[in-house]
Amino acid sequence: MLQVLIVEDEKPISNLIRLSLTKEGCHCTCAFDGAAAADLLVDHHYDLILLDVMLPEIDGFELMEYIRPLEIPVIFLTAKSAVKDRVKGLKLGAEDYIVKPFEVIELLARIDVVLRRYQKTDMVLEIGGLKIDTASMQVWRDEAEISLTKTEYELLLLFARNPRRALYRETIYERVWGEPYPFGSKAVDIHIQRLRKKTGWETCLRAVNKIGYRLEVEP
Repeated sequence: MLQVLIVEDEKPISNLIRLSLTKEGCHCTCAFDGAAAADLLVDHHYDLILLDVMLPEIDGFELMEYIRPLEIPVIFLTAKSAVKDRVKGLKLGAEDYIVKPFEVIELLARIDVVLRRYQKTDMVLEIGGLKIDTASMQVWRDEAEISLTKTEYELLLLFARNPRRALYRETIYERVWGEPYPFGSKAVDIHIQRLRKKTGWETCLRAVNKIGYRLEVEP
């Protein structure tokens, strides 16, 4: 189980992040000021730190100086949106810098990228009767390999990592195609139809009215 330290002095934001990551199978510890976070780091190991910049006692930039030798990946979460602050955070060694307010699904995606970079994510996912090897990008059902295009595979992985979560068409398109959603596009719907047939997810990959799609399986 991944151990995540959330250093955020705004408790509603901290709780939202904690609940979202707990649903993803992470164990979260929360600290509400920099000094408390530094104390936790003395006696505990973490796989990831989500770090606010503007903190009581010790701010995030100062705390980052202490974290850097520990070689723990850090993502800054902050309202400081100036380019100079982003550059400072990245130069201090952070893996990413996310400006508030942010969508939880974006945060989860950024976390996933960082953890994959550090090889801390599960290399094989088993969900909805499928086995997905994220290292080789191969997919099987009942020992039979399923041939997917790169787009279909990325689409599959998105749903596999977000089970039981309704995803907007716009979000799906932007995450998989990597560009803004073109109004009226049917690309998502067409690829979903193909993915359903290839994977046997005809009944569990469900349309959500006026939103998009949801993978209705147990994580």
